[in-house]
Amino acid sequence: MPELPEVESLVRYLRGRVVGKAVGRVFPVAVSVLKTYEPAVTELEGRVCGGVVRWGKFLDVEVGGLHLVMHLGRAGWVRWREEVPAAPPRPGKGLLALRVRLVAGDGFDVTEAGTRKQAAVYVVRDPREVPGVARLGPDPLGDGFTREAFGRLLAGERRQIKGVLRDQGVLAGIGNAYSDEILHVARMSPFRAAASLTDGETDVLYAAVGTTLTEAVARSGGLEPGKLKAEKKSGMRVHGRAGEACPVCGDTVREVVYRDRSMQYCPTCQTGGKILADRRMSRLLK
Repeated sequence: MPELPEVESLVRYLRGRVVGKAVGRVFPVAVSVLKTYEPAVTELEGRVCGGVVRWGKFLDVEVGGLHLVMHLGRAGWVRWREEVPAAPPRPGKGLLALRVRLVAGDGFDVTEAGTRKQAAVYVVRDPREVPGVARLGPDPLGDGFTREAFGRLLAGERRQIKGVLRDQGVLAGIGNAYSDEILHVARMSPFRAAASLTDGETDVLYAAVGTTLTEAVARSGGLEPGKLKAEKKSGMRVHGRAGEACPVCGDTVREVVYRDRSMQYCPTCQTGGKILADRRMSRLLK
C-alpha cells in the first residue's frame, strides 16, 4: 500500500506536470473506483488544475474549484503518460481504473492490481467531504506535530503501539510498512501498550517517526512513479524482510501474521530477544 512517503512523492511529481493545464476528458473505467456522483466527474473537464496536495495517504488534485481526491488502497497506483489516447478506453478486466487526459494530450492513469478493489476516487467541492480525510489525525511531517502533541495522542491509549501508529485518526499517513520501520528505529516492541511508554521512550519514538518518514521522502524525491515501489522496498530495514539478517544487529528478522496482514521485527533490537507468537502457528497448535 502506498503510504505517506510514496504519496508525497506522487504529489510532487504530478504537481510539476499538471498545474496550469486544463483537463480534457476523465474516463472512470472501473465502476467500483468512483465513490461520488455529484459533482459529476465530467464537471472536471475544461477546468484548470490549480494544485496538488496530500492528506495523509490521500492525493488531492484541485481542478478549477473542485477536488479530485484519490486513495490508492492496497494495490492502486498512479502512472503518468506523456501521450494519452483520445478515444475512451474499453472497460474490461485490466488494471486501469480511471484515466485523466489533459487538453495538452498527456495525463495520468489510476490503476489497481488484484481482485480486492479498494482504490477510491472522489470528486468534491471540499476535500473534507471525503470521510477518510475528515477523520485524519495530524500529519507527522506537519508543523503542528510536536513532541507535546504526540504525547497527548498517546496518553491513556491502551492499544498496542503498532496499531496506534497505523490508526489514521491518530496520525495521518503511516501504514503497516512504515510502522514496522519506525518501531525498529525506536527499538520498541510492536506489542507495547502506548500508554505504558515513559517520557524517554516517547521522545525516542517521536524522533523515529520524523527521521524514518523524512528519510523515506528524501530517498524517493525526484523519482518517477514507476520506480517508487522498488525504492520503498529497497529502503526497508525489517518490513518485508522476514528471515533476513537485521541490518543493525545481525539477528534474524521475524514475522507475525494476523488475518490478512503481517508485521516484521527484530527480536534483539525490539523485544529483548523474545520471539513473538506467530498466530499462524498458534492456530495450527489448537
